[in-house]
Amino acid sequence: MIRLTRRYRFCASHRLHAAGLSDAENRALYGKCNNPHGHGHDYTLEVSVSGQVDAESGRVGDLAALDTLVREQVLEPFDHHDLNKEVPAFAERVPTTENLAIEIRSRLAGRWHRVFPGEGPALDGIRIQETKRNRFELLD
Repeated sequence: MIRLTRRYRFCASHRLHAAGLSDAENRALYGKCNNPHGHGHDYTLEVSVSGQVDAESGRVGDLAALDTLVREQVLEPFDHHDLNKEVPAFAERVPTTENLAIEIRSRLAGRWHRVFPGEGPALDGIRIQETKRNRFELLD
């Protein structure tokens, strides 16, 4: 079994604000991340796949196919966008990086078997670095 991790970058803005909480509760919960004008991050996304090495190609998976999937499902919809206002998944869900990781996995998993049919590699992990001090890893 081999695990391959591919790294991508995208920039996006967001405001952490839960509609069910008062303005004071949101400020207390999210601090400066509740700024009404939002703020941005230069995210680093790591997508890991795992599987057996293909005897013919010598690879665990097709990197070009993975890159295309990530570009179409993550980079194009998120890069240089306001997550709150421009990404329907966050219209009613707070775009925390935890929720962003869950949304990314859902988007990739929803198309995974079309891109990697049969015994292709498995989607094995999602990690997002939001800041120098904050990195989130989605565990199953």
